Amino acid sequence: MAALPAIAQTQAVSGRVVGADGSPVPGATIVERGTTNGVSSGADGNFTLSVRPGATLVISSVGYASQTVAVAGRSTINVTLAASATDLAEAVVVGYGSQAKADVTGSVTQLSGSVVQNQPVQSFEQSIQGRTPGVVINQGSGKLGQGLNIQVRGTSSVSASNQPLYVIDGIPVTSQDQSSASTEPLNPLADLNPNDIESISILKDASASAIYGSRASNGVIIITTRKGKQGQTKVTAGYYYGISAPTRQRQFLDASQYNQLLGESLINAGYSTQASLPKDFANYFGLDYNSPYNTNWSDQAFRNQGKYKLFGGGANVSQYDFSASGGDAKTRFYLSGTFNDQKGIIVGNRFRRGSLRLNLDHSIFDNLRVGLNTSLARTVNDRVAGDNDFSNPLQLNALAPTQPVYDPTTGQLNAQTIYYNALIDQALGMNRAGTYRSFSSAYLNFVPMKGLTIRTEAGGDFLNLNEDLVRSAGTQTGAATGYAFNAQTQVINYTNNNTITYARDFAENHHFDVLVGESYQRSDTKVTSAEGRGFPTSDFTRINSAAVKTGGSGSSGTGYSILSYFARVNYAFQGKYLIGGSARIDGSSRFGSERRYGTFGAASLGYLLSEESFLKGNTVINYLKVRASYGLTGNAEIGNFSSRSLVSALPYADQSGTFVGGALGDPTLTWENTKQTDIGVEFGFLQNRITGEVDVYQKQTDKLLLNRQLQLATGFSNATQNVGSLRNRGLEIALNGRILDGDFKWSVGGNMSFNRNLITSLATPIIPGGAIVSRVMQGEPLGVFYTKRYAGVDPTNGDALYTQADGTATNDYGAAPDMKVGNPNPKFTGGVNTTASFKGFDLSALGQFSYGNDIYNAAGVYQSTGFNNYLDNQTIDQLNRWQKPGDITNVPKSSFGSGNGIGNSSRFVQDGSFFRVKNVTLGYTLPADLVKRGYLQTVRIYLTAQNLATFTKYTGYDPEVNTFGLGTGLGVGNSGNIALGHDFYTPPLPRTFLIGANLGF
Repeated sequence: MAALPAIAQTQAVSGRVVGADGSPVPGATIVERGTTNGVSSGADGNFTLSVRPGATLVISSVGYASQTVAVAGRSTINVTLAASATDLAEAVVVGYGSQAKADVTGSVTQLSGSVVQNQPVQSFEQSIQGRTPGVVINQGSGKLGQGLNIQVRGTSSVSASNQPLYVIDGIPVTSQDQSSASTEPLNPLADLNPNDIESISILKDASASAIYGSRASNGVIIITTRKGKQGQTKVTAGYYYGISAPTRQRQFLDASQYNQLLGESLINAGYSTQASLPKDFANYFGLDYNSPYNTNWSDQAFRNQGKYKLFGGGANVSQYDFSASGGDAKTRFYLSGTFNDQKGIIVGNRFRRGSLRLNLDHSIFDNLRVGLNTSLARTVNDRVAGDNDFSNPLQLNALAPTQPVYDPTTGQLNAQTIYYNALIDQALGMNRAGTYRSFSSAYLNFVPMKGLTIRTEAGGDFLNLNEDLVRSAGTQTGAATGYAFNAQTQVINYTNNNTITYARDFAENHHFDVLVGESYQRSDTKVTSAEGRGFPTSDFTRINSAAVKTGGSGSSGTGYSILSYFARVNYAFQGKYLIGGSARIDGSSRFGSERRYGTFGAASLGYLLSEESFLKGNTVINYLKVRASYGLTGNAEIGNFSSRSLVSALPYADQSGTFVGGALGDPTLTWENTKQTDIGVEFGFLQNRITGEVDVYQKQTDKLLLNRQLQLATGFSNATQNVGSLRNRGLEIALNGRILDGDFKWSVGGNMSFNRNLITSLATPIIPGGAIVSRVMQGEPLGVFYTKRYAGVDPTNGDALYTQADGTATNDYGAAPDMKVGNPNPKFTGGVNTTASFKGFDLSALGQFSYGNDIYNAAGVYQSTGFNNYLDNQTIDQLNRWQKPGDITNVPKSSFGSGNGIGNSSRFVQDGSFFRVKNVTLGYTLPADLVKRGYLQTVRIYLTAQNLATFTKYTGYDPEVNTFGLGTGLGVGNSGNIALGHDFYTPPLPRTFLIGANLGF
């Protein structure tokens, strides 16, 4: 305590912050430099702050150039902030701290939390699609709350995870799917309320991300939640309601068309003649040729049956939220709550989330501060079956339109359909995942002397997942007596970070910023599961009521820990010559005893040319910075025991025993290593009305973690080893412009990213087989489509043709070799956005696009083969089939069960390029003199359209697709890394229209 400085006398300073046009700037931050003492300007731009004599104020606000003003004994200070799309003093959140934008030498994209607020999505990643260069986000399907596929500068691994590291308020959190049921994966980040987010920083190159060492190869996403600011307490409340429908519905044969084409295929296959068709339909297939029904089974998969419904059973979404923030010079707070309820477009799919958050910040002394960030969320997700499952509602489109939804005799759902009627699962079952989640952290920040900061923080991420799968008697899984499965998963992930930061200026021209730190993280997972069969009635759903407990894992546990030491040094000379470097040593329990520790690091250079005398005052070039970096990062996202040969317990009869088998351990197993080089240019022209940046990069990943198959004679099935390498090269371009800046404001922006992935070294190709046509092989991009090349239809007999090795065509499917027929990796991706405002009106629009990627419709072998496979209803294009010699068409002759054209081939590969109008929002803020009555301060109402329109040549449900379920069991770890761009009865994204209001008090 004796070392603490005495509290000096203070003086009151008041004033007003306005923009260049004289309008007030509410929410501007006024901070006494070198302290935590600060306040925010009110709605009228006014502020009052008590400071020490001789103090200097730093005034900043997003979208304005910061100003530094010496108090110099004055009691009143009025400040005019100039608009600036490139604020050099703007704080950019980086690993374990923040830097001024001008000092950043790495590739970092920072987004305001406002872009993810009040959106009809379950997790924030869905709202940043198309906004960030180098970041490709694929939602996979329209199912609510499911896992997303996110790539930062390409795919860096084959078997290990390709997902970035997520850090919330300085604490790494669990972001991998924890569900154990055989169904759709869950997205753990859906437990975070997007409205609580203050900013999102995406660290893309090694210079920015290497401070996280062994987990940074796939990039790092840092999320900062909202904090309270000194000043008058602000209370907000909001509500929105919306309706949803599929972005697209496919066209299948109606009853008349179905009978016509099926009858033709039976005759061509020799099953029947035209005269005996009615009899043969009933004798062979149980179908009624003269059925009076014409069921659109495809519509039955969707909750609204293709029609918007304002009330009742239609797909809809609603959200209630509130927040309160404020505080004084000692204590600041932020309190929020929200409840979100969304009924998905797929029958049975529903997502609900309720959350509370409290962030506190207290200054014990001017140099000693403590804080607490804590949240609690309850998420309930009513899921539907995986794509590769007959109980998946979208597989209803395979049913014959001549069969009714309900049995006309019993009035119950029809169970006598050619395949399973998935609607029965919805009537007699439940598939629910319920999560309790808490993201919490506490910190102590001590500044014993000017420039020196000592910080310690501890955080916990607590996840408790309960999964209930119930299938009563009469369902496919429940059979005659019923089935139930329950799993309880508990993940406790806690972290302790300790850092010392020293920042100091020397002789005016030299600035040093040094960080050293230590971190320890441990994650423990416990899973308990059970299942049972035989229930007296459908009212009994708990396993305790089952006649037979048929299985379950009992109780199992796993975990991992990471111990790290890290350091970072940044140096700036004359504010324009920048040097940075970082290093980290990680020790992980996941790797072999001989390779437990790894060292990672990066170095970077920056040159702020616009600070040179020859550009100072230039009216055209206002901001120009070049930067370059090189570094090494790692990937540790594999199984917790992949480096070890494990002993397993295997009971036999009533005796216990052990055996050695499964995976063979490797004591030398270590991290995947990614060497990344980045060169970037940032610029601002014409008073920073045009700003942007360009980056080129190369990521070389070596020591790929691959699960290699072993000969059974070894006693082991596979082994995880460091073999192979791959490379990503890319170009990123971002451009923004303020076109008009008067009473009518208009700005536009866009970004485009090019990435080229290549497997540079691989001992043997990985060939999944089955419905998957992807392959991993040296000299090709990851997941390239490799199968037969379709050569059209023989006009003489209607046979499907395939390309032979010499380029000629054959109707012998087996004689045609496999070859490269497509690439799921896009040539480029990006987004465009625009915002406009006039008086109280505001309009924003966001577009997202992908070009050059291919999609393999794995369901096409059933739904687009003209009954050459079986009885599945067919897409409408199959009516263009070959019928007589001389016909020129791409659809083979229809011959029931003949196999003509049904094999995996390029016939089912299509261009997946698309442009999507992702979001359009029109808002109106009521005039202040109209709403400022009583406690009400602001009122804004808005209309939003999500996924408004999609332009694509792809004929499936949705071009933004990556089916789940086909890639499981491939023996390659994260098989979804390989099975890219596959569509298998995968539902489309929802189109949502909503209306909402925000109130400020």
